[in-house]
Amino acid sequence: MRPGAIVFALTGVPLSLLGMAYVLAVLYVGGLLSLTVIGLPVLATGLSGARHLGGAHARLMRALLGEDIDPPAPPAATPGAWAWIRSRLSDVTAWRSVLYLTLRLPLDLVALVVTIALPAFGVWSIVWTAMAGPELWLAVTAVLGGLLAVAVAPWAARTVMRAHRSLGRKLLGPSTSQLRVRTLERARTLAFAEGARDLRQVERDLHDGTQAQLVAIAMTLSLATDTLEGEAATGRTGALVARARKQTDAAIAELRRLVDGMSPAALDRGLADALPHLTGQAGVSVALTVEMSQRPDPVIERVAYFCVAELLTNVSKHSGATKASVDARVVGKSLRVQVRDDGVGGARIGAGSGLAGLRERLTAVDGALGLDSPPGGPTTVVLRMPVRI
Repeated sequence: MRPGAIVFALTGVPLSLLGMAYVLAVLYVGGLLSLTVIGLPVLATGLSGARHLGGAHARLMRALLGEDIDPPAPPAATPGAWAWIRSRLSDVTAWRSVLYLTLRLPLDLVALVVTIALPAFGVWSIVWTAMAGPELWLAVTAVLGGLLAVAVAPWAARTVMRAHRSLGRKLLGPSTSQLRVRTLERARTLAFAEGARDLRQVERDLHDGTQAQLVAIAMTLSLATDTLEGEAATGRTGALVARARKQTDAAIAELRRLVDGMSPAALDRGLADALPHLTGQAGVSVALTVEMSQRPDPVIERVAYFCVAELLTNVSKHSGATKASVDARVVGKSLRVQVRDDGVGGARIGAGSGLAGLRERLTAVDGALGLDSPPGGPTTVVLRMPVRI
């Protein structure tokens, strides 16, 4: 058995007694004061401490037993005192830590017995037989019992340590639902990355292939037009060639618009460089403010870009506004974009303004949309997204 496991068994009982005392104190004091104003805050604080104790036990298990336990999901960031209390009281990880601290004591008692007491008893039995010289049947019994204790002790200790590892994995690591969420998040991130890569490849194929061929056709038609104009009579052939040239130019312009809509070239340099180009094309005067201490993921930049484009389109077509503002900044680990206009207001999500689609697009990247649009205006839309997905 590894030395760390022996240290774990020796220190287990004192640590589990302290953990049990903490759990009993939190539950007793929190339950006793639950009918008063301070009861719930005390219980919430105690559960928060239990979460940290669970994390400390997981690190101890990693250091001494070599059991690498994945950290559980962090508690949700909740502004406001009551929201913090409510989130801590409903924190599954904290309650799982409480259960771990409760169940660890009997396991530690068994671990202490099989790791220290059982081999010590076996050695003592053999030594006692050699020194005391009892009757033959008693000596044989003591020696056999001692040898059995010494032989069984390593197997029993390993079994108890496996039970410790299993208990730690089940209660100190992420729950099944959290693991499922992590798996889905990784799959979603991979799908976003592959989708963006495939879209970029299609954009390159259209730009370097189809668009180049159309440009070549347009140049050929232009040469044909020049040749026909130099002849005495162009007639219907010249008109058809000129018409084909115009149609080709229109197709090139439409293809360029389509390519830019799929993967805007301005986004290659980041959202901070793309927003001035976007606001400059709006139908109203737009004041732009950008403060980004770090560049978000390309997927986040793409979602933010098209959301702002949609909002500015709504401003120019439906709001009756004369001016607008766009404020984009990174706050902590979040990207916050505010679009405001001085229009007539009265915008609602799901009223045909396209805001419902924007909210669904933001939800796909763990984002949120906030709307404030009283009748008479102004209208303020706030987009919040994580910087990393």
